[in-house]
Amino acid sequence: MKKSLFFIFICLSFLSVQFTFAQAKKKPAQTPKTIVIENADYSDVDQVNAPDALLLTGNVKINHDGVVLTCNKAYFFQKENYLKAFGNVQLVQGDTLFLNSKYAEYSGNAKKAFATGDAVLTSPDATLRTDTINFDRNVQEAFYNTKGTIVNKDNTLVSKSGRYYAEQKKFQFLTEVVITNPKYVIKSNHLDYYSNSGHTYLLGPSTITSKENYIYTEKGFYDTKKNLAHFLRKSYIKYDDRRIEGDSLFYNRNTEFASATRNVKITDSINKGIVKGHYAELFKLKDSMFVTKRAVAINLVENDSVYIHGQKLMVTGKEGERILRAYKNVRFFKIDMSGKCDSIHSDSKIALTKLIGNPIIWNGENQITGDVMHLIGDNNTRKLDSLKVLNNTFLISKDTLGAGYNQVKGLNLFGKFRDGKLHDVDIIKNTEVIYYSRNDQNELVGIDKSVSSKINLILENNKIETLTLFNNVDGDMFPEDELPENARKLRGMVWRGNERIKSKDDIFTAEENEMNEKLIKEGKDEEEKGKNVPMKVRKETLDYDKKKPAVKPAITPKKK
Repeated sequence: MKKSLFFIFICLSFLSVQFTFAQAKKKPAQTPKTIVIENADYSDVDQVNAPDALLLTGNVKINHDGVVLTCNKAYFFQKENYLKAFGNVQLVQGDTLFLNSKYAEYSGNAKKAFATGDAVLTSPDATLRTDTINFDRNVQEAFYNTKGTIVNKDNTLVSKSGRYYAEQKKFQFLTEVVITNPKYVIKSNHLDYYSNSGHTYLLGPSTITSKENYIYTEKGFYDTKKNLAHFLRKSYIKYDDRRIEGDSLFYNRNTEFASATRNVKITDSINKGIVKGHYAELFKLKDSMFVTKRAVAINLVENDSVYIHGQKLMVTGKEGERILRAYKNVRFFKIDMSGKCDSIHSDSKIALTKLIGNPIIWNGENQITGDVMHLIGDNNTRKLDSLKVLNNTFLISKDTLGAGYNQVKGLNLFGKFRDGKLHDVDIIKNTEVIYYSRNDQNELVGIDKSVSSKINLILENNKIETLTLFNNVDGDMFPEDELPENARKLRGMVWRGNERIKSKDDIFTAEENEMNEKLIKEGKDEEEKGKNVPMKVRKETLDYDKKKPAVKPAITPKKK
């Protein structure tokens, strides 16, 4: 029994020590400091107008915990540690914040100030003018709910309400705000502005309008000093004739340079053309841009879309004189025509498109090859006019019913289009032909194997309707069983039907499609995650004053 009582006594003693230690760790509540009157020309008591208050007049100066308040007249309520100030009021906190007004109230216990009547808040980097300002010294925040104007060097901000975080030097606006700069105007409903760095965070539907362009974003960053920007989520930049959009946009106003990453789309509003990819750069002053990562240019020709793909697409030149270049493993598709080559050079001024490096075209069922190919358009009708194939021309199509191939070979080919389809074709110099001739019942009449100086083909619906040989014709029509298999192909003939591009999706490789699906998914995932997540404040914003000493403002003169 004695041991049990002793054990209980020890436990209680231990708990008592722990409780006493915990009590010692608690910080005692700080007693509010009393407002100190440092100067007043006259002092009096007015129990009628201000019961229990000390009336101070003439060069009034009070001090409270690092804040100095001066005015023409004040009522000091000693019991409440409270002050009402009238006339030429100025509250100064250190050398970084000045609050001027016609009237103010200050609570020494709550450490809060209320200023109204032409209220002006001045910090080292900006000046806020409004009717009424509330300032909470405990959290170093000022807020206003009346129309305010903030001047920060070249930027003027106007809003219906706002909040200022003194330690961060940040203005926050959750209602209509307009930033006016000599070069542009920013409008937003949710904007954070750092007065020391000029960094702006756009956190809701926002626009930036200038002579050069129009920008829309729902989440973005703009450095108003360096004129650099980064935009996310449903953002685009619109020029007079182009609009660039993507999951992530970078913009440099000084050089008029813009780049876009992932799900990039550049629209030519005048020519009704679109360029897509997953990375793009646009140089406005040079009238140029290039697009990579599954890049494709989509142009409207004869009410039909032409899709051109290359590892890299480049567009240069002003409107009416633009040149499109596509590089490496270029492929293109149109409903009745497709092809591939090493590179493409298309000049809109002369409506000439050159297919360079191992070019091949499939026109319907016809395969056309040569060393160099030119597609020539008509700028007036915006239709394809003609085709030119230079050196080592070959036109091949499969026999409609049999296993053979119709073949026409020569030096050069000149073709004319009708209603967007190749119709009249001339092949000249050292021409050779192998043609499977059939009657109206599609019965094979024989195989024509001949040489001549020129061959003319008339095509209907992309099929050979007639074939005519001119000058120095030499050859014959052979029955099928009299022409051996090894004699049914012209020298150099290569059928590449397995390479034929049959749809707009065929212009991309499997690897490019896999990358495309991956990037699209990443974009959707990031958008979903970032919907309700505020934009992260950049390190360069937070560390701005660490790189340069803070600017001390000139002391705001008191009004007389």
